[in-house]
Amino acid sequence: MSDSSPTILHLPVRGMTCAACSTRLEKVLGRLPGMDQARVNLAGEMADLSFDPEQLGPARLVEAIQKAGFSVPTEVFDLAITGMTCASCSGRLERVLAKLPGVSQASVNLATERARIEAPQGVVTTDMLLGAVDKAGFKATPASTSAERQAALEAQAAKEAGRDRLQLWAAILLSTPLAVPMLLDLFGPMLMLPGWVQLLLATPVQFWIGERFYRGAYKSLRGGAGNMDVLVVLGTTAAWGLSAWQYLILEVEHGLYFEASAIVITLVLLGKTLESRAKRSAAQAIKSLMNLRPATARVMRLGQPVEVPVETVLKGDIVLVRPGERFAVDGIVEEGESQADESLITGESLPVAKSVGDSVTGGAINGEGMLKLRATAVGAESTLARIIRLVESAQSSRAPVQKLVDQISAVFVPVVVVIALLSFLGWWGFASDPGHGFLAAVSVLVIACPCALGLATPAAIMVGTGVAARHGILIKDADALEQAHRLDTLLFDKTGTLTEGHPAITRLLPTSGLSEKDLLRMAASAQQGSEHPLARAVRQCAESRSISLSPVSGFKALPGRGLEANVDGRAILLGSPRLMAERGIGLGGLEEDVRKAEEEGGTVMALAEGPNLLGLLVAFDPPKAVASGVIAGLKALGLKTVMLTGDNARAARHVADLVGVDEVVAEVLPEGKADLVLHFKAQGRKVGMVGDGVNDAPALAAADVGIAMGTGTDVAMHTAGLTLMRGDPALIPAALSISRATFAKIRQNLFWAFAYNVVALPLAALGQLSPVVAGAAMAFSSVSVVSNALLLKRWKP
Repeated sequence: MSDSSPTILHLPVRGMTCAACSTRLEKVLGRLPGMDQARVNLAGEMADLSFDPEQLGPARLVEAIQKAGFSVPTEVFDLAITGMTCASCSGRLERVLAKLPGVSQASVNLATERARIEAPQGVVTTDMLLGAVDKAGFKATPASTSAERQAALEAQAAKEAGRDRLQLWAAILLSTPLAVPMLLDLFGPMLMLPGWVQLLLATPVQFWIGERFYRGAYKSLRGGAGNMDVLVVLGTTAAWGLSAWQYLILEVEHGLYFEASAIVITLVLLGKTLESRAKRSAAQAIKSLMNLRPATARVMRLGQPVEVPVETVLKGDIVLVRPGERFAVDGIVEEGESQADESLITGESLPVAKSVGDSVTGGAINGEGMLKLRATAVGAESTLARIIRLVESAQSSRAPVQKLVDQISAVFVPVVVVIALLSFLGWWGFASDPGHGFLAAVSVLVIACPCALGLATPAAIMVGTGVAARHGILIKDADALEQAHRLDTLLFDKTGTLTEGHPAITRLLPTSGLSEKDLLRMAASAQQGSEHPLARAVRQCAESRSISLSPVSGFKALPGRGLEANVDGRAILLGSPRLMAERGIGLGGLEEDVRKAEEEGGTVMALAEGPNLLGLLVAFDPPKAVASGVIAGLKALGLKTVMLTGDNARAARHVADLVGVDEVVAEVLPEGKADLVLHFKAQGRKVGMVGDGVNDAPALAAADVGIAMGTGTDVAMHTAGLTLMRGDPALIPAALSISRATFAKIRQNLFWAFAYNVVALPLAALGQLSPVVAGAAMAFSSVSVVSNALLLKRWKP
């Protein structure tokens, strides 16, 4: 691998029918030079790829997928071009576009000033195309929006679904006359259709409607492995072929199996149709998120609002949002007042007030007021785009338990073929009944279902992560999901998680003849460059009293303790009483005030110059109203709760008693949080860490599962396994609950998938199941697995 950063690509893949397909494709992609990681999700029909762009490109990836017997849907981009003056211009631009990585076809029309580019879905973006056109010396604007392209893809998918339904109904109509006599045989003498009628009905089902299974089997075998299509083709072709030979060559009218081959194909097709519908429902979360993005935005141009495709909005543009419209981009309100409904993004059901200076998130709905906002994040940088990427990544990730399924899937088809052959030989050799042995072998081939195994885990993960995202909980990957349900200890960083995170100065205690105003001015001046919550509290207090700040120099942070700085030419020290004690500075008779403030939950800051104390500032950060209920809920789930804080022990104990945590660790330095996580892990506990700041990132990474509050820093959210999209600790029990519910579905699905094959295969081999019953069982086994996963949609926090 080179030193360049890996490229992440999510490619939709069509043509996979079972776990053997996804496992084989994953191996094919994983062997490509430059591939860092390849994960293929059967339920989501998606390949999640990380590769070195210097060794591997999109075209090579698509080629490898196609050679493996699968396909990637094509996306079409239409651009309006300006600046072309002759055929030479259009020809040159066409060559430039055609050479872009991933572009499969490009055409430029000089007369209409339009360009049409075709590329595999997910490979090319509008920004890439606009940049290439601009670099070639022309200007371009999207003639088709992302919503229109998505609509075109959905229309194509609907067309294919319509064709599949037509074939399914044709199969049912052709198979029903074959099935009726078989059913009537249960109640009396069998009514046989003439052989030529059976042949006439079964043949189009076998070779026209069943052509997809032959095509899939051929591609699978060409790739060096077997899949479900191979089993279906072997079983039904054997039944049809033997029947045709008996009727056409031996001229036998009885003992034909045309009904078995036709009905099996019809039932498998029905199962696949229901499975596809269920899988589309499981993938609804991503579609719902994508639908939050408006296709257009009103951007101010020369003082007038102009409606443009959202892809063309630039950072810094002023965007006009009318009442009831969705915000097209992330931004800062420049003018107006309103409320925003962010429920589909953060899960917050109540509208949030927005005024000048407030941030808004693209995809949220504007309330009753008109707003002008300055775009701060557009396209792939927007909050909604990052959420979609995170959910897509989580849904395509692989739980550790899936490894066993992959190992079984790799040998499943050859083992089933061997069992079928042994079944036939056993009936023929020991029972002298080759006819019964033939039916048993066909039943074995047809009833084996690698699909259910392959769908068991990814289907549950897709639905679980989608439901979690709808409630404002983002799950990073399947490993975090699996680990979260095992947690027995939860560590909280106090500030911003259990408390409001917005402390306020409640008392000022100056000494040495210093006034409250001077004490506050010096403390606020020293902290002008700090974003620590206590620093903001001091500055806000000074601002509320209209105190002008002095220049500061020589600033030096003392992590977890305080700071040193020069204010008005005076070298001052600001920090905790612990820092004062370390520097040998007494509290000037204010020890009782310090004790009382700390017992009431206050945080004390001392200001000193040299060996002299100048005064104390007391700040209080109240617990969140829901904190005690959250802790009670976590205890009900069987978790031990621990609060970590840099505050003194008395103040920490006061907050801990208010919210009800089991254990408190006070006066923890930032670097000590990760050590405490490792301490609890060393005791054999499964540890989760809840935090929101940069200094929480090492502890979040060290924990079995890091949980970041969405109101915190990007560093914390990037490190965490779970991210809560709003600063509400009530989401923590909900996050653990959805994790447990999802993993319970995974266990249920795997149990039924394994149990189905373990029970069904021996019964089929012993001749206890007819091919028709076997086909029905196989068809509905995978449907049942996906349907069970869809029950997660009923989950409520």
